[in-house]
Amino acid sequence: MSELPGLVRASELPGGRRRRRSALGELPEAAPAAPERPRRRAKAERAERAQGPGGAGEPREERKPRRGRAVEPEGDPAERARDICLRLLTGAAKSRKQLADALRRKEIPDEAAERVLDRLEEVGLIDDAAFAEAWVESRHAVRGLSRRALAQELRTKGVTGETAERALLQVDADDESEAARALVARKLRSTAGLERDVRTRRLVGVLARRGYAEGLAYRVVREALDAEGAGEEDWPEVEGTERGRRSRSLRQGARTTVRFDDW
Repeated sequence: MSELPGLVRASELPGGRRRRRSALGELPEAAPAAPERPRRRAKAERAERAQGPGGAGEPREERKPRRGRAVEPEGDPAERARDICLRLLTGAAKSRKQLADALRRKEIPDEAAERVLDRLEEVGLIDDAAFAEAWVESRHAVRGLSRRALAQELRTKGVTGETAERALLQVDADDESEAARALVARKLRSTAGLERDVRTRRLVGVLARRGYAEGLAYRVVREALDAEGAGEEDWPEVEGTERGRRSRSLRQGARTTVRFDDW
């Protein structure tokens, strides 16, 4: 078998591979691969670079922060305190104690916090008296809280003394009795069908959780139950008539229906 033109025998080459001849002659030999650097030497070089140009005694140079990750210098504490207070006051009114607690959680120095709070009081953005009046009016109208419960909530907000007393003047004894009756009227149907003693305890508990005195609570509950019983006795019942049967079924349903939605 004749050899193809441009090829030499494998035995004639040092690597045993055939090479194509060309007008330029034999292909150049591949450059020898660089010897691998020993691992120990590489670690020593890295340690030397980490120690700095002056040797082991010189401190290591600080790396420059990457672009976009520069550390922002901490701002003036008073400016930070002002921004925090204005942000909190945007949502709703706050007492001075509430704002002071928020600044303390943000680790604002006490001196800077006091300066900012004093300034906000001067311009009228902090007004504990107005805050207390609005708080009492809202919580009594929406939740039906008593004066005692409202006073406790004001204390937790940092409003005490004469400021709290003036705000609590909005709720007198008649307001408390009316609010207690409204609460009992809303809960009365959910206790229908239970024994009178059980109903009394549950309804009194509703008023007690809102701060009403025990005497007022029992009086309001007793009046509500008595009025409900008087209403049942007034239902007409004539044996043998459709109206009498319907009246009797209504009474029985009122005694046996128990709703626990509100408990």
